[in-house]
Amino acid sequence: MEGLQTLWASTALANFEWAQLVMMGVGCVLLYLAISKKFEPLLLVPIGFGAVLANIPMAGFTEPGGLLYYVYEIGIGSGVFPLLIFMGVGAMTDFGALIANPKMLLLGAAAQFGIFATLFGAIALNLVPGFEFTLQDASAIAIIGGADGPTAIFLASKLSPDLLGAIAVAAYSYMALVPIIQPPIMKALTNENERQIKMEQLRTVTKKEKVLFPLAVLFLSAAFLPAAAPLVGMFCLGNLMKECGVVDRLSNTAQNELINIVTIFLGLAVGSKLSADKFLTVETLGILALGAVAFSIGTAAGVIMAKIMGKFSSEPINPLLGAAGVSAVPMAARVVNKVGLESNPHNFLLMHAMGPNVAGVLGSAVAAGILLALVG
Repeated sequence: MEGLQTLWASTALANFEWAQLVMMGVGCVLLYLAISKKFEPLLLVPIGFGAVLANIPMAGFTEPGGLLYYVYEIGIGSGVFPLLIFMGVGAMTDFGALIANPKMLLLGAAAQFGIFATLFGAIALNLVPGFEFTLQDASAIAIIGGADGPTAIFLASKLSPDLLGAIAVAAYSYMALVPIIQPPIMKALTNENERQIKMEQLRTVTKKEKVLFPLAVLFLSAAFLPAAAPLVGMFCLGNLMKECGVVDRLSNTAQNELINIVTIFLGLAVGSKLSADKFLTVETLGILALGAVAFSIGTAAGVIMAKIMGKFSSEPINPLLGAAGVSAVPMAARVVNKVGLESNPHNFLLMHAMGPNVAGVLGSAVAAGILLALVG
C-alpha cells in the first residue's frame, strides 16, 4: 500500500494544481489560434507547446537542469535569440522602397508614438489597486506598441524578465490581429477620397545605394544611440549580406535555416515563462489591455502623420500608408494595400507601404534603445 502511495505521489496527476491546468489550457488556445486560425503560427506553435511543457508537474522543464531552463538562459537571458532573429529579418528585408522615398522614415517614427504613450499608461495603472509596475516594467510593456516581437522580447529580457511571457504573448497576438485591428482605425481617420489617392511611381534604386544604406544606418545608430546598436547592427548585417551579392549562401542561411532553428527555440523559451505563478495575475490583464492601446495609438499616429505630410508635400501621399509604420512586416503593408484596393481597385499601395513598414522596424529598435538607455 505504501508503495502504491509513493508511486501515485510521483505522478503528475497527484501534483496538478488548478492554475497549471489553466495555463495548459492557455497553451492549447495558442496552439488552436496558430493551427486553425493561422495567427502567427511560426511563433505561437512553439510558444503554446512550451506553455504546456512548462506547466507539467514534476517534469522539471523550467528548473535548473531542465531543457527549457537552459534554452531560456542561453538564448533569451543572454539576448542572443532576438538578435539572431533580427539578422534573419534583415536578410529578408528590401530597403528599396524606403531609399526611393526617404520621407517614409517620418511615418515609421510617428507610429512609435504608441510606445511612449503606453509607457505613461502603464505608469498610470499603478493608481489602480493590484497594479505595481516599475518604470522598467512600464518600458518593457510599452514596446508592444512597436508591433515587433523580437524587439519586445529583447527589451523585456533586459528590463522585466518576470513579465516576458505576458509581453511576448501580447506582442505576437496583436501582430497576428493586424488585419482585424488596423482597418477600422484607418477608415475612421480617413475619408473615401483620401483612401483613393494614388502614389507616384517609385524611382529605381541602385545596388550601391542598397549596399551603403545598412552601413549608414549602423554608423548613425552607433554614433547617437549605442544602446540600440545590437538590434540595429544585426539587422543591418543581415541586410548587407542580402544586398552585397557575394555571400548568397550566408544570406540564404540567415533567411531560412538559421532563423527557423532560432524561432523554434525562441518560442519554447517564451513558452517556458508562461508558468501559472507568473502569468495568472491581474498585471497580465493590464499588459494585454495596454498592448491593444499601444498598437491602436501607433496605427492612429502613423495615419495622422501621413495626413499632415500630405498637406505640406508637393506630391500626393495616401494617408493609409501611415498605418504601415508599425513594424509588423509585411503584414501591415499588406493591410494598407487591401484597404486601398477596397476604395480603388486600381490603387496598388504595397510597394509604397513597404517604405514605412521597414522604417517601423528601425523605429522600434531605436525606441527600444532609448528606453534601455534611460531606464536600463
